[in-house]
Amino acid sequence: MRRRHFISLLGGAAAAWPLAAGAQKQPVRLGFLSAGSATSRTTASQIADIKEGLRQNGMTEGRDYILEFRFAAGRYEQFPDLARDLIQAGVGMVLVNTISAVVAAQRLNPPVPVVMLTINDPVGTGLVQSLARPGGYTTGMATSNEDVTPKLLEFQRSIVPNAKTVAVLFNPANPTNPAMLGNVEAQAKTLGMKIVPIVLQSPEGLATALSAVATAKPDVFHLLADSGNLDLIDRIIPFAFERRLPSFSTSPRFAEFGGLLAYGASLSKLFIRAGYFVKRIADGTNPGDLPVEQPTRVELWINQKTAKALGLTIPPSLLVAADEVIE
Repeated sequence: MRRRHFISLLGGAAAAWPLAAGAQKQPVRLGFLSAGSATSRTTASQIADIKEGLRQNGMTEGRDYILEFRFAAGRYEQFPDLARDLIQAGVGMVLVNTISAVVAAQRLNPPVPVVMLTINDPVGTGLVQSLARPGGYTTGMATSNEDVTPKLLEFQRSIVPNAKTVAVLFNPANPTNPAMLGNVEAQAKTLGMKIVPIVLQSPEGLATALSAVATAKPDVFHLLADSGNLDLIDRIIPFAFERRLPSFSTSPRFAEFGGLLAYGASLSKLFIRAGYFVKRIADGTNPGDLPVEQPTRVELWINQKTAKALGLTIPPSLLVAADEVIE
């Protein structure tokens, strides 16, 4: 049940760009300014998706591009230094997967093109002027996570109808997370649920955050969308499973890694689609003239194997509606 595709917004006017100069171009040196760690399972998937997106757009590694990596491992205060380090390595375009990384890349002087891989609310956070005409040097992919987060509570209620206490893991360093938390709290109030916010701002704080979840003794567990925290799901999901906590998130990869249910844009598809922007910019298009794209649909992923292990029954209507059911 895979019904996933993307439709780009209105096209932009082409403008000359230094990366396209010369009849015989040298490989474009790209930089990936990652919120995650170099060794995580999530990062490995993201790098594979970036390369697949470039391949789909006719770019061969070594011949057409060279990819440099810098990893913040959840320490967002390191982004400015990491961005400058990429420039010193000769990078001419920066790919980013969280808001703080976008800001760090946008502040480089002289400026370089910035391609957003998966960014929540880039207009509301001031990263671009508008989706249709972002302006400046930034374009790429936006998510719809800020809009779909409350929907998770409705799915949760259909699977765990008696749940009253919901532990929500969020990162206050992500400008969109507090707003998402507010949306969840407002929705929970109408459903008679209590939200217990748990701060997770870096990998070093994971043990403390999970201890706080255990102390709260919630009925269910939610992880808000943040690139640094999603990088830790291979440690977060086993904790929830051991505690027999039904777990939910807005990243389909969360369900793929063993979480119970996820509802949101496919981050994998967003990363792959970003290859289109890299190619267009490398060929001479001004990044500010390339409209920022959003996914045309959000996806419902359900891990039936996890549900059975937790003794939960997924309503048939949800299974039929799901884009992916993991058996």
